[in-house]
Amino acid sequence: MQENKIDVLINEMQKLSAAIERIAGPAPAVNDWSQAECFVWAPVSRHLQAVAKPNRIDLTLITGVDHVRDILFDNTLRFAEGYPANNVLLWGARGMGKSSLVKAVHARVARETGAALKLVEVHREDISTLPVLMEILKAAPMPVIVFCDDLSFDHDDTSYKSLKAVLDGGVEGRPANVLLYATSNRRHLLPRNMMENEQSTAINPSEAVEEKVSLSDRFGLWLGFYKCSQDDYLAMIDGYARYYDLSVEREMLHADALEWATTRGSRSGRVAWQFIQDLAGRLRRQLDDPA
Repeated sequence: MQENKIDVLINEMQKLSAAIERIAGPAPAVNDWSQAECFVWAPVSRHLQAVAKPNRIDLTLITGVDHVRDILFDNTLRFAEGYPANNVLLWGARGMGKSSLVKAVHARVARETGAALKLVEVHREDISTLPVLMEILKAAPMPVIVFCDDLSFDHDDTSYKSLKAVLDGGVEGRPANVLLYATSNRRHLLPRNMMENEQSTAINPSEAVEEKVSLSDRFGLWLGFYKCSQDDYLAMIDGYARYYDLSVEREMLHADALEWATTRGSRSGRVAWQFIQDLAGRLRRQLDDPA
């Protein structure tokens, strides 16, 4: 009888333990930095998911933005070498290579310096978990760039406060081995109507606007991207065609590329890449990186 009571007690304790584990959720995953150069932040499991084959292009293929390219490269190079560098906001026209530039610069700097420079992408909806990510990254034995693509905030979205706290660093300060790179179509990250609404309802309108604008001010570097000219667009097409060895007569290549841009109503690096994908498909060619 006594043994039966003990068995029942053990069974109940096991059930209680299982229930507590379900409530607590899964244990934080062990992050292995040696798995890859690029990772994606998964906040639920506090795990950095390794990206075996990052979606990026060679830095030489990004044209028409030479000035900002050189600034970003130099900033990233100094960071990889252990010197002071700034958080960066890349803002401006859609499709002009903002996110491609971040990934390409990271790859080039890591290759040229031999530094174990890592890139961790944070999805827009996970911005509020940045403080948790910082706790993990500050223990990393190498420099880490935290990258958020297409960053912006809508009305009643308060997650921007988490970003401000991380950029400022709070009492502890931002970890010395971490930089933040973000891309956005908006220079101040917040929609104009949101800023105007804050201004119209605030006791002190100027202070309300300053509060919103101060978010982008916390990035030390602002790099602007503008709509490209026809010459820049065709230079992108020529660069892709050379790089992937797509043998098409230049005059015909340009005529087809301009028609492609006209049907989309815009010229940009993204439109140029979409044309090259279509061209390679018609030529039955793979877009593999040259050996």
